[in-house]
Amino acid sequence: MNLIENANLVREQVETARNKANRQDPVNIIAVTKYVDVETAEALVKTGIQHIAENRVDKFLEKYQALKDYDLTWHLIGSLQRRKVKDVINLVDYFHALDSVKLAQEIQKRAEHPIKCFLQVNISGEESKHGFSVDELDTVLADIAQLDKIKIVGLMTMAPFEASQEELQDIFSKTHQLQKQLEKKQLKNMPFSELSMGMSRDFEVAIENGATYVRIGSSFFK
Repeated sequence: MNLIENANLVREQVETARNKANRQDPVNIIAVTKYVDVETAEALVKTGIQHIAENRVDKFLEKYQALKDYDLTWHLIGSLQRRKVKDVINLVDYFHALDSVKLAQEIQKRAEHPIKCFLQVNISGEESKHGFSVDELDTVLADIAQLDKIKIVGLMTMAPFEASQEELQDIFSKTHQLQKQLEKKQLKNMPFSELSMGMSRDFEVAIENGATYVRIGSSFFK
């Protein structure tokens, strides 16, 4: 694999999708390094990548220790068990998978400063996916509003792996509409200005529908 070529191609594709959607705001590219070793992740960082993501705590800690001399923004994107919150939460710049009030309460207990979190929503209704349903959001937000160490910067969603283009459009557009509705509410500690959605297979559709962070893994390492 040629990391420089792949990184340049990803940047071009993201910029093309952004222009096609007439977007003026930036789209942040998060490199998901869960499939590669520290050396490969470091080589990718040297191509100019600034956002790094892992989905498991042990792998996050390994990469974080190895690459801490670089000026990087660190994302934890996978489900987080409550017993592991204390090990990792104060090293994370963005946590993308806040999917229960109990997890939010554990973060509140362990955080040394406000943690920027994405609320994970399950728009598709797929049973295997984590995340809040739209129907429970009012109750959830009222509970999380009590927690001053949680800052809800936006929504995160994942589309089913086998989703068609029509299904992707439906899921991503509904998530975008929901994000805009919540942003308008101007809730305390909940700006809801960001949208984390789209991976290697579907980031162009996500950008078309307002994604401000795309989580790209395999396109870098093919």
